[in-house]
Amino acid sequence: MAKGGFRGMPGGMNQAAMMRQAQKMQQEMLRMQEEMETKTYSATTGGGMVTATVNGKHEVLDLKINPEAVDPEDVDMLQDMVIAAVNEAMRAADTESANNMARLTGGLNIGGLF
Repeated sequence: MAKGGFRGMPGGMNQAAMMRQAQKMQQEMLRMQEEMETKTYSATTGGGMVTATVNGKHEVLDLKINPEAVDPEDVDMLQDMVIAAVNEAMRAADTESANNMARLTGGLNIGGLF
């Protein structure tokens, strides 16, 4: 340790100020998470044949299937379109969440810190 001991953070930020800033960031993260959970995200596949809507909690809220997409001879294709629409809607929710988190943390990867 340097002579005189540790004198604090560069730029004069002391431990108390750093803790206040961390608490403020944690509160903002919780607010943002609650907000994200109430938003909805939709995705359409198959040229508009299937539309899935999910929320930020990854719950499927709505699924619309155009009757023209229902072909008893090709159920596999309909299943694939449903899966693709749901997955794309969830990716949209995840992408927005990650972008909001990066904006809040200034791009720092703070993982399980909060």
